[in-house]
Amino acid sequence: MQKKKNCLIIGASGGIGNAISKKLAEKNYNLFLIGKNKKKLLKLKQEIKKVDINVEIESIDLTDEKQIDKSIKKIRKTFGKIDILINTSGLFLIKSIDKTTIEEFEESFKINVRAPFIFSKEFSKDMKKSKWGRIVNIGSSSAYSGFKNSTAYCSSKHALLGFSRALFSELKDDNVRVYSISPGSTQTKMGKLSKDQKFETFLEPKEIADYVVFVIGFDKQLISEEIRLNRIHIE
Repeated sequence: MQKKKNCLIIGASGGIGNAISKKLAEKNYNLFLIGKNKKKLLKLKQEIKKVDINVEIESIDLTDEKQIDKSIKKIRKTFGKIDILINTSGLFLIKSIDKTTIEEFEESFKINVRAPFIFSKEFSKDMKKSKWGRIVNIGSSSAYSGFKNSTAYCSSKHALLGFSRALFSELKDDNVRVYSISPGSTQTKMGKLSKDQKFETFLEPKEIADYVVFVIGFDKQLISEEIRLNRIHIE
């Protein structure tokens, strides 16, 4: 019997992370779920409720490097290695540049860029050694455009895209595939912060989850390392 693969999902208490966690559970992967909201993580674990997979949760602050290091030690102790890493965490700051503090700018980069870098740096070691791995960075349409009142967010997502492109090139010879998946506006708590668009036209988290799990399933020559998920109707 083939051994179950171990998946680490960062930002599992958010809308997209929640949906991806449920989809991966359906596919019988072991899950280590990290998020900020412990109550949501506990609820997610209860909803998954599969006896044939191992599901672990931990609530941490992704701006705190000490908490991240402690979490990595726990992941190592629990699963030993990680086969699939999915970075979905994101901080969406809507403020004009004159009202955006340096602390807010730095927080955006800590959550949106530094955390994916740290977890990718750590667990790509396992993947290179195994000659198999998947790293998925959930970006945004803001990685390809600039929008007013979102300088911190847009610049962090541009940085994440650049990181994904470079990491793809660095790891591909070890059969470790890196994906940058950039959805448009999505029906999540974060999406509700956008006041100038119709929420009902936004992408559904489940659709994004279906797409992510579909794409990482290809195991021969096909690779779609950079993907934009757009809406049909934008009003």
